[in-house]
Amino acid sequence: MSEKIRLALCGAGGRMGCAVAAAVEKDPRFAISVGIDRGPVPGAAFPVRGLDGLAESLRQVDVLVDFSAPQASLAALDAAAQAGLAAVVGTTGFQSGDKERLGSLAARIPVLFSPNMSLGMNLLFHLAGRAAAALASYDAAVSETHHALKKDAPSGTAVATAHLIAASREKAGLGEVPDATVQELPGARGAVIDGIHVHGVRLGGLLAHQEVLFGSTGETLTIRHDSMDRASFMPGVVSALRWIPSHPGLTIGIGPLLGLEG
Repeated sequence: MSEKIRLALCGAGGRMGCAVAAAVEKDPRFAISVGIDRGPVPGAAFPVRGLDGLAESLRQVDVLVDFSAPQASLAALDAAAQAGLAAVVGTTGFQSGDKERLGSLAARIPVLFSPNMSLGMNLLFHLAGRAAAALASYDAAVSETHHALKKDAPSGTAVATAHLIAASREKAGLGEVPDATVQELPGARGAVIDGIHVHGVRLGGLLAHQEVLFGSTGETLTIRHDSMDRASFMPGVVSALRWIPSHPGLTIGIGPLLGLEG
């Protein structure tokens, strides 16, 4: 690998792509060799190419960093696998079949996939899993609020949190979260993911906010995280870019980088 880690930035013109570009361009350990997007990226300090000819675009690159859309992400990862590059993926909105394909690609190259790159949110994942296992008799729910331009709902972060809570409960030998609802308007109780209710709100003025709620007779526990600026995701992105080349296979989340495994 060269002295600088050479990056291909997929989704270079998106909100997260622009934030990643601003962060890594200030870091002497990185250089963006090429941006990948469906159109021009005004003000980009690097060449920008489309999805066509990805193999050519990735020839002189060490790591692919992807904040695009599911299908563009998978196309970029296919090209990265052919080129033998490591990849850091922050794209959300993948469906179950897409995730299986992501796993098969990770058998060929190191891939870190995290629906949220915030250090604080990854600590919330850890705490929520521990709380779900410890609070056997408690109800659990997830509430997320995001900016009005977000395309997927519930957020990938909330989906991952629900899966994690359900897995922790199953590992602890717990049953489903109790639910006495017998009449409801469609959607009134939110989406149900692995038996966990997940509620989403989209409003102007917000960025990315999530609460995990546990409740039982006489008390509730709320674990909350708020991102007020996309800069909050950048320390996790930068750490992941340096970490992933030497860690083969599929890594989910940046918890392992923070010593939060188990």
